[in-house]
Amino acid sequence: MEKITTIGLDLAKSVFQVHAIAEDGSVVTRRALRRSQVLEFFRKLEPCLVGLEACASAHYWANSIIQFGHTVRMMPAAYVKAYVKRNKTDAADAEAICEAVTRPTMRFVPIKTRDEQAACIVLKTRELFVRQRSQTANALRAHMAEMGIIAAAGMTSIAKLILVLRDNEDSRLPNAARAALLEMADQIEMLTARIEKLDATIGATVKADAAARRLTSIPGVGPLIAATVRASVQDPSSFKTGRDFSAWIGITPRAHSSGGKERVGKISKQGSKQLRTLLIVGATSILKLARRGAKLPAWVVSLMARRPFKVAAVALANKIARTIWALLVKGGVYQMPAIMMKA
Repeated sequence: MEKITTIGLDLAKSVFQVHAIAEDGSVVTRRALRRSQVLEFFRKLEPCLVGLEACASAHYWANSIIQFGHTVRMMPAAYVKAYVKRNKTDAADAEAICEAVTRPTMRFVPIKTRDEQAACIVLKTRELFVRQRSQTANALRAHMAEMGIIAAAGMTSIAKLILVLRDNEDSRLPNAARAALLEMADQIEMLTARIEKLDATIGATVKADAAARRLTSIPGVGPLIAATVRASVQDPSSFKTGRDFSAWIGITPRAHSSGGKERVGKISKQGSKQLRTLLIVGATSILKLARRGAKLPAWVVSLMARRPFKVAAVALANKIARTIWALLVKGGVYQMPAIMMKA
């Protein structure tokens, strides 16, 4: 059998597809593997280039295959799709991966270590608990509104509603409704306790990381954003500029230019949704403080005077992302601009 130099591995839950080629591009083998056969297959091979799509379980398989001496490259699935010929099948996907991994201009996804995966799991778990708490809180507010008990948005108002629920002398709620809604109240309090516990863990991690501590010197960047950046970005120097970094997050305008005419639209929203959301929330908090008298850089004040609030928040989030890249790559801490103004 010819020596295999490149393999495209299409990942799945149970049945994996392999497409292997020789140095001259000829196909050496096409076959399906059960989950239990994958590692044994690569253990018997001489070291070669292995391509994977960046999807569920990809980091695990990449780290496992690397142990056998192979070179593993992960690629975004959207970049591999262009190499799929006609109909989509597992075999066609594996062939496309094998072709895409050899392209000199292909962009690859850094492979996370187990510790980096663990850090991401902590952040994702917190994000899940926050979503569940918001869902339960919204349901509680809506159900109580049906009974004529109204509360404003926000967790502070939810706490007031819970006090009403636990006031047995309040006769506005039937006993059956009170019993059901108390279950929701207990769920909200349990999720809050778990979120606070995870926040403490994240805060301790940031304090122990010198680079993360430097990031918190940037206005609008707290322990959560710093931890998310450190967990998501393995090699910040892989981005040539701060704009490349913010484009990876999906917070730069989408370009649609042709014939020498440049057109820019809304932000692309491609890349890290979690980090993009956190940065915009952080920027929004700064702009809200400015409304109360805090000073801002002159360019932000000028932008707020002529553009909507949310547009200014996204622009400031873009600037924060570029500043994060600069601190990670060049070192140092954030320095306030020389010219500051009140909004």
